[in-house]
Amino acid sequence: MAEIPILFERKEECCGCTACYAICSKGAISMREDKEGFEYPVIDKEKCVSCYSCLHVCPFKS
Repeated sequence: MAEIPILFERKEECCGCTACYAICSKGAISMREDKEGFEYPVIDKEKCVSCYSCLHVCPFKS
């Protein structure tokens, strides 16, 4: 089984642009609000097919 992509390890590594959410053809990424009101992506491991499109489109990872 392929590894699930890691979009960020610390919140500072994500700008909340929703590019990963928008490109996911499987609907495996949702945006969840933290306690400060900022939205961050969360991957549903059951839906993710490890295509890594989310990492390729990420402005912080590319």
